[in-house]
Amino acid sequence: MKTFGTLEYAIDKFSGSWAWKISGVRAVMMISKLIPKLWYGNGPNEVIIPDNEKNVKQIRLILERYPLEILSKSVWQRKARAKVIKKPSNPKIEKLSKAIPKKQFRGKLLNFQKMGLDFLLKSSGNALLADDMGLGKTVQTLAYIATEKQSVPVLVIAPLVTLTNWQREIERFMKKKSKNGRITEDGVPTITSIRSGKQKELSGYDFYLINYELLYKRQIDLSKLNIRTLVCDEVQHLRSKTTQKYSAVKKLAGMKSVKYRVGLSGTPIYNHGSEIWPIVDILKPGLLGNYKEFCEYFCYQDERGKAIVVPSKRDSLRHVLQRDVMLRRKKSDVLKELKDKVRYKETIDADETYYKKELNKIWNKLEDEQRNAETEFSKFASYQRAIQSERQAAGVAKLPHVIDFVKNIMEIEESVVVFCHHKYIHKLLHESLQEFNPAAIIGGQRDKVRQENIDCFQNGGTKLLIAGLRAGNLGINLTRAKYVIFAELDWSPAIHRQAEDRLHRIGQKNTVFAYYLIGKSTLDEHVANILVDKSYEIDAIMDESHDSYENKEKAKLILAQIHDKIHDKINQDKETILNNEKSGECS
Repeated sequence: MKTFGTLEYAIDKFSGSWAWKISGVRAVMMISKLIPKLWYGNGPNEVIIPDNEKNVKQIRLILERYPLEILSKSVWQRKARAKVIKKPSNPKIEKLSKAIPKKQFRGKLLNFQKMGLDFLLKSSGNALLADDMGLGKTVQTLAYIATEKQSVPVLVIAPLVTLTNWQREIERFMKKKSKNGRITEDGVPTITSIRSGKQKELSGYDFYLINYELLYKRQIDLSKLNIRTLVCDEVQHLRSKTTQKYSAVKKLAGMKSVKYRVGLSGTPIYNHGSEIWPIVDILKPGLLGNYKEFCEYFCYQDERGKAIVVPSKRDSLRHVLQRDVMLRRKKSDVLKELKDKVRYKETIDADETYYKKELNKIWNKLEDEQRNAETEFSKFASYQRAIQSERQAAGVAKLPHVIDFVKNIMEIEESVVVFCHHKYIHKLLHESLQEFNPAAIIGGQRDKVRQENIDCFQNGGTKLLIAGLRAGNLGINLTRAKYVIFAELDWSPAIHRQAEDRLHRIGQKNTVFAYYLIGKSTLDEHVANILVDKSYEIDAIMDESHDSYENKEKAKLILAQIHDKIHDKINQDKETILNNEKSGECS
């Protein structure tokens, strides 16, 4: 194995005390960034580091990324032994069987869903159900609530766009149960959907539905309800422990009345592995230690200060999660009849002149704003605006080629879903593809309008749906389509996976083809590289082996068809021009 220097435990000749001596150009450069209080030894390529617990931890972080030849192995092994994270006395989840839901549940579970119910029962309802999107996490949770003792009242916290679906699913799968245990076959539980942030006393219901954004405002009202079960849908919304919604959920989860805490998400990690800690700390506090202990044991800090799970620790983190709190099944594991999902990256041309012109405007404006900014926050905000503007410029620069790509797939007479990020790009796509009478999903739509557009597409009223990446990636079923095209990219791989799995889920009878259109020589190329790095970390923690979905032969065949159509169209245009010229000569 290649090493970047040496590590030795030796007496410092200046202080006369034992210290760590590191030599090697790259090793010295890296360690000096992490430990400011050190001094040079014999020359600039050797440093002396005081021997204390904090410095040993920092050296250990360096070793995880940049191996050093350890010259004092026995001393290092003794001093660098990592502190073992204290685990709470939660029993390990036993081997799963096919549990049968109780009579309050209306409906049938698939075999793997019965095992999901058994998992929730054996984990005492304090668990993360991280099944792939489209495997019925909502149904398994409702089966659990119907089966667990004294599980009502229930508080469901979910993204706003999924609240209507939650109400629909409760009414579909749950029967009414009276206080004395009597079940009414044709009745449904009482449900209220909280849509106002104004503080007001809440009446008694079986189910309370609220979105994450309103939670902080209604926390006091909710704390008076004697909630028994807390369900956090799309629990990745709690990945940051500094937000108001996280603080509100943490307080509600800690109430004495709350006995069961269920987190649901096929993508609990959005960007970096350390995002799992806040989620687990709500569901099973203490399992991963406190945040400082978790980071010291599992993570290193990247150049931007983000906590990244060390590659060599990702397997052990997954093992802890699966053993004590998390159940994750992939569609390929449990739905043998479900067809493949094929991802393919297609680099397309972009209007380089337009893109560079827009970049000059954006960065000139940024320089002015940075010069005139009075606070660090103003500087940061102006930089973020510049990045958003550059992303939109990249979207506009490649738009004509995106439209051609979509039109050529539509000519194959297949249903297609197109995802984009900016409202402006959504508007341009909708106008340019008006001949196909597209349905639309976009942020700010009323629930009724959104559902009408989904139903129109699913029922065959149109073969094209254009959706916002953040508006159309949750709580909807788009199994009518087998083609999904990403006209723009998001920074998070989880957003793309959620969007893909609107199509690739139970009920899909065809192979799903996902095309990522990358604008040549634009910001897209940089974003695509970041997505690859993030995906590698997430897959290593969540899944024992990560899927590439790169069935390139199938994808290439479809691309060949599209390119053939484009080539044929060019030849037809040339022929038309020649014919026109000839007819002009004759006349």
